[in-house]
Amino acid sequence: MATLVLDNGAYTAKIGYSQEKVSVIPNCQFRSKTSRLKTFTANQLDEIKDPSGLFYILPFQKGYLVNWDVQRKVWDHLFGKEMFKVEFADTSVVITEPYFNFTSIQESMNEILFEEYQFQSALRINAGSLSAHHYFHTKPSELCCLVVDSGFSFTHISPYCRSKKMKEGISSQLHVMDETHVINQVKEDVCYVSQQFYKDMEIAQMKGEENAVMRDYVLPDFSSIKKGFCKPREEMVYNGKYKTGEQILRLANERFVVPEILFQPSDIGIQEMGIPEAIVHSIQSLPEEMQPHLYQNIILTGGNTLFPGFRERLEAELRSLVPAHLPVSVLLPANPICYSWEGGKLLAHSPDYDEMVVTREDYEENGHCICEEKFDI
Repeated sequence: MATLVLDNGAYTAKIGYSQEKVSVIPNCQFRSKTSRLKTFTANQLDEIKDPSGLFYILPFQKGYLVNWDVQRKVWDHLFGKEMFKVEFADTSVVITEPYFNFTSIQESMNEILFEEYQFQSALRINAGSLSAHHYFHTKPSELCCLVVDSGFSFTHISPYCRSKKMKEGISSQLHVMDETHVINQVKEDVCYVSQQFYKDMEIAQMKGEENAVMRDYVLPDFSSIKKGFCKPREEMVYNGKYKTGEQILRLANERFVVPEILFQPSDIGIQEMGIPEAIVHSIQSLPEEMQPHLYQNIILTGGNTLFPGFRERLEAELRSLVPAHLPVSVLLPANPICYSWEGGKLLAHSPDYDEMVVTREDYEENGHCICEEKFDI
């Protein structure tokens, strides 16, 4: 019996069999602004000659799976002949979903997994729970950890104690992202988290070479330049135009202002806490004896945590907010995007796995209530 692990994120799907390696694939369809009739699914993006005008059609909105037509098409593609060639009757699936997912979405998920695809068994679980499983597996002596999962549409902060989710300490923040494919690439290539925001702001306003923040980003033209990139500093032209005729996007404070929203959402008028305050708020809502263990075991997952400077800034801000006698430790794993998927892979091989799943037989006999009983969402 094979087990397929699918961390179904709002931006990318992390997928692979528990015996194999993970693949990271766009969890969306793309439609081009020019030929609106043609739709590309997931990694078919690689076949497109000119992705400049592409826009995403995402199955997720505001962090929840709402567009089932798109999600089904992506899953059909992933499970089908071109990709994972799933033999549903002999396959168990581990699939992630957001915290406090709506009952209607949970029930649609059961129906699609058991009635349409007819998987032999399924486990629906939060990505944070898989990350916690991964962490406790690598550090068995630790009692608690706090998973900070900062991704495309949400940041979730979730405390775990002895691998049990502490629901009262979970908090979520929504990020409004609505970008084209190219702009997203720019963000991944040039953005960073500032350690001294106002100092960087001053530098970003300087002229010429004194402006150490400024970068020129060469936009792709999809004939000779397939993917955008940053001009090396020594090749930058500070005054006048480039002779090369490339399309240049000049970036200065944009490089650190975009990720700053994660730390200071009030700067753009969003009335909620930044990630450091939200962590403290979450930990303080839990019993006092747990708190030191949580501050010492903060684990970062999700794509936003890859912004250079993210971990350092978070640790520094927490240090200033947390009582001086409590040690603070923030860990960025080698691959934060696939950390929870790896946790799912470990779980699939654990002796408890068979107890956790719902089989198709169970579902056919008892319907949604057996899933509600077994899955802790």
